[in-house]
Amino acid sequence: MTYVFQKLFGYDEPTATKLMLQVHHEGRAIVSSGAKERMESDTSRLHAYGLWASYQRDS
Repeated sequence: MTYVFQKLFGYDEPTATKLMLQVHHEGRAIVSSGAKERMESDTSRLHAYGLWASYQRDS
């Protein structure tokens, strides 16, 4: 998961590790934000790596 976060989103290793641990302990983490079309694309890219991902609109 750390590798995927680094490759897809350009996170450095410490940040990617922090996000991975957040997913492990809390069940989710925000790894990307932006326009709906970009979030749909990022979600699909995560799915391609076999990761469960979803997006939601901020309230």
